[in-house]
Amino acid sequence: MAGRVEGKVAFVTGAARGQGRSHALKLASEGADIIAVDICAPFDDLEYPAATEDDLAETVKLVEALDRRIVASVTDIRDGEALTKAVDDGVAQLGKLDVIVGNAGICHVGAWDKVTQKQWQDTLDVNITGTWNTVRAGAPHLIRNGGGSIILTSSVAGLVGLPFLTPYVASKHAVTGLARTFAAELAQHHIRVNSLHPTGVETPMGAMGNAFGPLLEANPGPGVMLGNMYPVAATQPEDQSNAVLFLASDESRYVTALAMTVDAGATQL
Repeated sequence: MAGRVEGKVAFVTGAARGQGRSHALKLASEGADIIAVDICAPFDDLEYPAATEDDLAETVKLVEALDRRIVASVTDIRDGEALTKAVDDGVAQLGKLDVIVGNAGICHVGAWDKVTQKQWQDTLDVNITGTWNTVRAGAPHLIRNGGGSIILTSSVAGLVGLPFLTPYVASKHAVTGLARTFAAELAQHHIRVNSLHPTGVETPMGAMGNAFGPLLEANPGPGVMLGNMYPVAATQPEDQSNAVLFLASDESRYVTALAMTVDAGATQL
C-alpha cells in the first residue's frame, strides 16, 4: 500500500530535532524524500539548549532507516542565499520539490519591559525573515513542478495575544499573515499554503514553560490564557506531524489559506 505522500519530496526547516525531526520522519514514513536544514547553533539568552550537528545527523540516520533519501545541511534560514543553495542542492539530488514545511523558529519568555533589543531582533529575524526566506527558496521549485503544498508553523500565539511572549507573538502573527498572502499569490500555480497553530509541544523549546512561573506570580491575571481547554498539559510532536502530513498530502488538495489549530482548545479559552 502506497504512503500518503509517496514519491513526493519535502523540504523541512528546523529538522534536527523536536517538531522538525518529527515532521521529517512522519513524511518519510509515508513515502517522501527529505531536504532538511537546521542552524545547529545556539542563540543568546534562550531558555532551552540549541540543536546540534549530532542531532541533525540523527535525523538523517532515522530517515534513512525508513528507506528514504535525505539531503541535510547546516544552514541558517536567516541567510537567504545559503538557504536557496541548500534547497537547490537538495532538488538537484532528489529531482524535484513538492512540499515545504517552514518549521524553524525560536522563542523567548519574559515580561514585555524585560525583552532586550537583541532578543526582539533575533526572534523576528528567525521567525519572520527566515520563514519568508524559506518560501522564497522553495516556491520556485514548486512552481516548476506544477504545484505543491506549503505549511508554515505559526502557533496559538499567532492567533491569540499570549502574555510574556511579546516578540514570539508578534512574529507568529506575522507568519499567519505570510501564509494567507502567499496562499493568495501562489494559488494560480496550484500551490496551497496553510499555517499550523500548535499549543505547547513536548520538545526542548516546549520545556521552557517553567520560565512562566515567576512571571505569573507577579501578574497572575493572564495565566488562564496559557492553558488548554482539553485536559492535557502539552501535545506530542507527532500530534503536530499528523496535521503536517494531512496538509502535505493530496487529501487536502483544496485546503488553502487555512489557520489549522492543533491546540487542545487553547485558542477558545
